[in-house]
Amino acid sequence: MKKYLPLLFMSFFLTKTMLAQKNVVSIIPEPSKIQLQKGVFKLTPNTPIIVMDEGDLNTAHFFNDYLSKYYHFKLPIHKNKQAEGITFQTKKFIQAPNNPEYYSFQSTPHNITISGNSYAGTFYGMQTLIQLLPVKANKQLTIAAVSIEDEPQFAYRGMHLDVGRHFFSVDFIKQYIDLIALHKMNTFHWHLTEDQGWRIEIKQYPKLTTVGAYRNGTIIGHAPGTGNDCIRYGGFYTQQEIKDIVQYAANRFITVIPEIEMPGHASAAIAAYPELSCFPDKDTPTPANKNLWCGDTTGKQVQQGWGVFDDVFCPSEYTFQFLENVLNEVMDLFPSKYIHIGGDECPKTYWKASPFCQQLMKEKGLKDEHELQSYFIHRIEKYLNSKGRQIIGWDEILEGGLAPNATVMSWRGEKGGIEAAQQHHDVIMTPGAWCYFDHSQNKPEDSLTIGGYTTVEKVYSYNPVPNNLNADEAKYILGAQGNVWTEYMKYDTKVEYMILPRMSALSEVLWTNPDKKNWKNFATKLQSETNRFQLWNVHFNKKWQQNAN
Repeated sequence: MKKYLPLLFMSFFLTKTMLAQKNVVSIIPEPSKIQLQKGVFKLTPNTPIIVMDEGDLNTAHFFNDYLSKYYHFKLPIHKNKQAEGITFQTKKFIQAPNNPEYYSFQSTPHNITISGNSYAGTFYGMQTLIQLLPVKANKQLTIAAVSIEDEPQFAYRGMHLDVGRHFFSVDFIKQYIDLIALHKMNTFHWHLTEDQGWRIEIKQYPKLTTVGAYRNGTIIGHAPGTGNDCIRYGGFYTQQEIKDIVQYAANRFITVIPEIEMPGHASAAIAAYPELSCFPDKDTPTPANKNLWCGDTTGKQVQQGWGVFDDVFCPSEYTFQFLENVLNEVMDLFPSKYIHIGGDECPKTYWKASPFCQQLMKEKGLKDEHELQSYFIHRIEKYLNSKGRQIIGWDEILEGGLAPNATVMSWRGEKGGIEAAQQHHDVIMTPGAWCYFDHSQNKPEDSLTIGGYTTVEKVYSYNPVPNNLNADEAKYILGAQGNVWTEYMKYDTKVEYMILPRMSALSEVLWTNPDKKNWKNFATKLQSETNRFQLWNVHFNKKWQQNAN
């Protein structure tokens, strides 16, 4: 037996060494090409950052802020200087690159060079550098010598956050944006208006926030609920705060897409301005169970419970003028190409009962209320197109006829996305079974959720391009996003727990080509990544492995 001990020891040592090497190049999402080289680069407080022009300073400052926060030192920054250190350089001379988010990463014992086809590409290379840093903080950080070439599979890689059901601070919104950046995602879909709260300051209509941003209580438990906490609840973002957040995101190469819900999910706006309803003098129905309603029960109400409500925007000239005025202020705040206009879960009850709507349908030659909704969406799209913007809507906007230039966000499964792509409309996939991060992720879950069951492995299994699309149709799939609806997420910590590590799985779905994806490898990498979550002091689901198949 003794003669085999050296061999066993050597085998154990080599295995441990190989695992260690594998761990130091644990990168999520998985790069297109990666090759481990010999040696390590040693990063100390004296290591310089070299930027080749002003456009790379955002990347340098992000990296320095990260080092300062988690490793307690910063690096000197030099411009246009040849020296050993970390160099960020962007190839601006490339004309129309195939993938502007491409980057290359080269680390040797003497230098690290990150070169992107755009400033965003260079920024993503810096995110790879962050993942190569050891988690333990010290004054000398060793980074594996590697050669990486990398680019994303999809142009649209997003995360959504609903702030209508529950409101979150500016500081948390910025932290959420940082998590998006750290996962090489590039879009923040900000759901700003809902039945339960209007969260964006509109100066022409101050009652949207003085009235519409606050509800008199919140139901307890699942809808219809078992009671009401009767605590006045709400909040909103000032226009200055929104400008600050949009710039904060832009510095991280993240586009913020605002969502202003219409024609449904409009109770908060209607509570502020009842003239937006087809029945401005009709009270919003009070729940049959009186203990579910707090405060004054007369007049229009900011909803205190969850669900879908019959009182929706009336398709009147008053409403369209109101929405155009609102959207003018929204467009002044958000430079994004897209404005999300919702379009989902719009009951037709009030429209069917409205003499005005029925007469309008006759005048416009509309056969039913679905076509009336299509008319509504078409008018809004035409107005936004006239301002150089395009609309995104949930897949219900397909009903009654799709607006000419609309992008469809497919949430009720993949059917809406398939239909839109076959009509040659751009599509963002967000099907609930894979992309709804308000679903439970454990059995049993440790706190109340809306229901459903979506594990990390289920998210990782997703392919945003449905099999039944041909090659020409598949090109209309722009990408996908994770949706975070907050009926049962009152606190920042709950949001963190619900998105992590499912967000990590989605990032690899959207960045990495399917032939490079491997669940077992990803699960191994995720064990290292959760150590980084602890470094970041964010909450996450620690039971994710127990739910893997």
